Amino acid sequence: MSPSSIVWNSPLARYLLCVTYTMQLLLPIFAFILACHANLYTNVKDLSSLDYDFVIVGSKSVSTRRCLIEIRSTGGAGGSVLANRLSENPKWSVLLLEGGVTNEGVLPAEIPFNRRDVLANPLWSWNYTTTPQLGVDGRVLDYPRGHLLGGCTSHNAMFYTRGSADDFDRYAAVTGDKGWSWNEIFPYFLKNERWSPPADHHDTTGQYDPGVHSTTGVTSVSLAGFRYPAASRVLEATKQLPEFPFNLDMNSGKPLGVGWYQGTIGHGERSSAATSYLSSSVQKRSNLDILLNARVLRLHSTKSGSEVAFNTVEFTQDQTGNSTTMVTARKEIILSAGAVGSPAILMLSGVGNATALQALGIQPVLDLPSVGQNATDHPAVNMNWLVSGTETLESVRQNATRFNESFAEWNETKTGPFTATGITHVGWTRLNETQLAPFGVDPAAGPTTPHFEFQFTAGSLAGLLTGGHYFSIDVALVTPTSRGSVTLASSDPFVNPVIDIGLLITEFDVFAIREGLKAGFRFITAPVWSDYILGVADGLPTSNSSDDAFDAYIRNVTTASAHLVSTASMSPYGASWGVVDPDLRVKGTRGLRVIDASVLPFIPVAHTQAPTYAIAERGADFVKAAWQ
Repeated sequence: MSPSSIVWNSPLARYLLCVTYTMQLLLPIFAFILACHANLYTNVKDLSSLDYDFVIVGSKSVSTRRCLIEIRSTGGAGGSVLANRLSENPKWSVLLLEGGVTNEGVLPAEIPFNRRDVLANPLWSWNYTTTPQLGVDGRVLDYPRGHLLGGCTSHNAMFYTRGSADDFDRYAAVTGDKGWSWNEIFPYFLKNERWSPPADHHDTTGQYDPGVHSTTGVTSVSLAGFRYPAASRVLEATKQLPEFPFNLDMNSGKPLGVGWYQGTIGHGERSSAATSYLSSSVQKRSNLDILLNARVLRLHSTKSGSEVAFNTVEFTQDQTGNSTTMVTARKEIILSAGAVGSPAILMLSGVGNATALQALGIQPVLDLPSVGQNATDHPAVNMNWLVSGTETLESVRQNATRFNESFAEWNETKTGPFTATGITHVGWTRLNETQLAPFGVDPAAGPTTPHFEFQFTAGSLAGLLTGGHYFSIDVALVTPTSRGSVTLASSDPFVNPVIDIGLLITEFDVFAIREGLKAGFRFITAPVWSDYILGVADGLPTSNSSDDAFDAYIRNVTTASAHLVSTASMSPYGASWGVVDPDLRVKGTRGLRVIDASVLPFIPVAHTQAPTYAIAERGADFVKAAWQ
């Protein structure tokens, strides 16, 4: 959500202004608290050492913590998991470099209802933008990434979706490593997940399958803790329309159908990588250091026989880069900077397309043309309808009294509307064979893999439309064939990378998302909606509009889901393409891995949070096995 999209006389605006002013007043206090808080540091001078076993690096900003492993990351899903798992061995020292600020005291990052408010404050977002996207009328899209501990897990919509079994079986086939298959990766999903009761403690019988979940993991997952009336209508529609059958649990590996929303929420609060994997008890480990506000500039290497060895990370904490620090990783450097940050750091370090790097004045140390290529995201279009109901997101967002009462309830008991996002269900459907035939090939990973995702919300997306009450379906194409890239504009690490997500540049993608919108219209033809849906809103075409009208709307409003993957893709050992081997080591290097969503060779039919947690859990086991 950009500042221009906020209704400035609304309860939301007053809330955001209050939060912003409060944060400005409290930042000095937070800095003092952090200075006294375990091994979470804001100043590199407070580190007890500049030599660690492992350094974990995330986004282009870096923060460090003393530990046996140094991980470069934004402290997002990948970096936080690795910092936790590697520091389980008390003999290893680990440093996590975090480019942003602490998540502690960031109220919008705790409240599920206010999930989008984090991005309204530049303190907590990298504020990236894309190149002009030709497939969507040349629009430049906002492409926010989390700029606080926990990374994107501290501001996303908290969807917990694993993808299809076909997705992971394809990863295994493409990489030649059966360990990436669904059956082999499934235990890592369970290792991550801690299934929790919803905030309202309602009876969840028949709303999920306990057999495919874990109650002993780290990150809390639950059903929505506040129920809007629209939820019952969505459920009834699955009984009335055979095209949209009910699915007890989309996380079984077979997601087709409509099921209840599952989110990374516990006890009415967001469960992020920071709150789960970097809890206060983890931060107190004597062998783990976390450094905030640390921007990684580049990695340094030496030639070691036929390999390039990496063991030094250069970073800065000032905005000019005039003062830099070198930190050494005795065992490994791990990039967990995400699908934008990880390839950018590799290229700044001389790893990438040698010709392109030389053109920028960067000395190539390893020619890997696949770095930054194959970028893939889920295009999405929001459909809004005006409804006769009065209990929607708008009834909270647009009513100052209700908004304040709901906040007070959450603050006191962690119950009520603020414990939920307003998303009631998630649906997954496929194109049929007749629709696929003209394209010759099905881009889905297999026959049980959907082409579309539908997010059913009791209100307009985030409740931002005014002048009534709404119901919305967000339609995402989860098997896009369009590809983009992440490249460098300059050898200067302070210049943002060039993000071209290639949105809707293939004929299939435009056709498919148009069919997704038509399916959305079919969903609301169920009799249960007859006394509820009043008409289309926010410029949405009608169900009988022409294909040209649909396409014009699609190109005008399509957004990216910020689920970017594949910019450091896995490939088989010895392959001439790809960036990392199946064990996530960067090809042709020693002492360097990439462990985040960028390694996936294809985008999963899922919000990428849960798959990234599983990748990181398996990646941690790779690292442990290499050094134990």
